[in-house]
Amino acid sequence: MTVSRLLVPALLATYACSSLPAADWLTDAGDSQRTNWQRNETILSTATAKDIKLLWKTKLDNAPRQMHSLFPPLIIDKLQTSKGVRQVAIVAGVSDNLYAIDVADGSRIWEKHFVNTWTPPAAGGRGGGILCPGGITATPVVAPASTPGKYTVYAASWDGTLHQLNAADGEDIAPPAKFMPPNGKPYALNLYNNVIYTHTAQGCGGNPNMVYAFDLATGKVGSWGPAGGGMWGRSGPAISSKGVMYTGTGDGNFAPEQGIYGNGIIGVKQNPQTKALELEDYFGPPNAAWLWKRDLDMQVTPVIFNFKGRELMADAGKECRLYLMDTDSIGGDDHRTPLYTSPLLCNEDVNFASAGIWGSMATWQDADGTRWVLTPFWGAKHSGFSAPTEHGQVKYGAIAAFKVEDKDGKFSLAPAWISRDMNRAEPPVVANGIVFAYGSGEDTDQAFPDLGLADDIEHRIPGSTHAVLYALDAETGKELWSSGDQIKSWNHWSGITVANGRIYIGTYDSVLYCFGIGK
Repeated sequence: MTVSRLLVPALLATYACSSLPAADWLTDAGDSQRTNWQRNETILSTATAKDIKLLWKTKLDNAPRQMHSLFPPLIIDKLQTSKGVRQVAIVAGVSDNLYAIDVADGSRIWEKHFVNTWTPPAAGGRGGGILCPGGITATPVVAPASTPGKYTVYAASWDGTLHQLNAADGEDIAPPAKFMPPNGKPYALNLYNNVIYTHTAQGCGGNPNMVYAFDLATGKVGSWGPAGGGMWGRSGPAISSKGVMYTGTGDGNFAPEQGIYGNGIIGVKQNPQTKALELEDYFGPPNAAWLWKRDLDMQVTPVIFNFKGRELMADAGKECRLYLMDTDSIGGDDHRTPLYTSPLLCNEDVNFASAGIWGSMATWQDADGTRWVLTPFWGAKHSGFSAPTEHGQVKYGAIAAFKVEDKDGKFSLAPAWISRDMNRAEPPVVANGIVFAYGSGEDTDQAFPDLGLADDIEHRIPGSTHAVLYALDAETGKELWSSGDQIKSWNHWSGITVANGRIYIGTYDSVLYCFGIGK
């Protein structure tokens, strides 16, 4: 059989496209280590960033609760659906909603609303306050099924139930199972070795702040609590190559001799026989007691990465300094000594609400083998902190980039650049030489001279503006593109996703935006 000469270029193009790695994004922050690094991006680059434009936006029928609305989309590059293979975004909405969006045009493939198996409190409405909105509060996680082109979505609904859904149609592929108490506040789910992990915070619903693990093979649930503050890292827990789940802990006493681990970092591991969760390691900053007094939680999702044959971890908190640790012993023999502690990056005024490092971090490795660590921060840059390259005065927030260095066995984070000013800089995503970051536009003030503490939507929603998305050169921090005023609303405790030439961001008004390189 002969092949027409006219078909050869098309066949070669088809083969070339099919051989490219699929740029999936199946979990919050991209992987179990929470690196926020999209390794397989090929369309977006420093050369094409100038051509980014708004491709589409779609309004979802998800009612916001308090300040929460949409969570970061999860991207399946090649999902087998009833209408053929589609690239699909799985988006969770706080009001117990889940959506599958065809990313070609923003149309809905399916949507699902989880019906509570318990009765919410009478004051449920928009939730029990900013800290406890009710509804879905954890970004789901997606995993390939045994059949190519099929995927399973794992989601935790408001009633504490774990759902396993067919990504193609949203139907249950296993009976919903009890995972944790209802009306808690779990954070982004993480899937590692057939176990779903999460943690909770703020004591929502009167529930204790706990780590939970659901063993998919047995249906057994393990739990463990630090007895101190809640665990509210934006992207949920990070998991090391040894299966240890790490997370920062919020306000509380750090007294490990009493089994209390507030204002620190804990590492928990599943017992392979009993499926129970057990404390594996912990770290407490030397000034943990002072952090507790000043409400400076260690609440950032850690980031885990390899460097010169060692597995390292970086983490931070509202005080606004970074800690670099070895996962073999995150705090050394005394549990108080990391490999490196940075100077203060921001928060010179010791502000507990509108300054410091919040959410999660990012890491990537360039073509020369240099390992980078990036962090967002809120508020003005500290007068004592600087970087070789800075892009103007920072008043409301920025991204700071560091290079990991090893000098004669002494590890450090060397400042490389500080981005332009951003209105509440949020966790970045790195893809093909670009750092995608955004200012959320959220009003984060919680206390006022004439009112005292007033952390409520009546004050914060009117003061919020709109999000702005940025593309920065990953090696210099130079701005390559921004969305300007195209995004009409702001968001709270959400994030961005990058895959296959597109950047996604959801806002408070339940609009999902898709920016990218148009045809």
